[in-house]
Amino acid sequence: QGEGVETEVTWEDQQNINAFGRLNAKFHDLEDEIKAKKAQCWLRNQELAENLEDASNELVLSDEEVVRYQIGEVFGHLSKEEIESKLECLKEESDRELGRLAEEKDEVVSKMNELKRVLYAKFKDSINLEEE
Repeated sequence: QGEGVETEVTWEDQQNINAFGRLNAKFHDLEDEIKAKKAQCWLRNQELAENLEDASNELVLSDEEVVRYQIGEVFGHLSKEEIESKLECLKEESDRELGRLAEEKDEVVSKMNELKRVLYAKFKDSINLEEE
């Protein structure tokens, strides 16, 4: 690929190349995790929407102030407002996790770009750090 010019690879250069490889692997892992979480959230939200519709229909028919709420295999008694609050908290927690993963991915991309800049400055077209 190169112009035939030999550039000596120092220990520091090799460390940068290795770091780039690790960051690239982490980048792909994060992308896969984000994709899986989004799919999981979508399925959960679809199921949740159906369950909420069923639950709200039942709540309309019920004149009770305290409602049974299932936590694992146990039922507890909560008010309608508490149940709505708990469901909203679950959604917010999922959104925060996706946000955290996106931030981590952005940090990895930033570090990768910095390493690309350093390595391409030294090795020019003798090195290929781009995805196929």
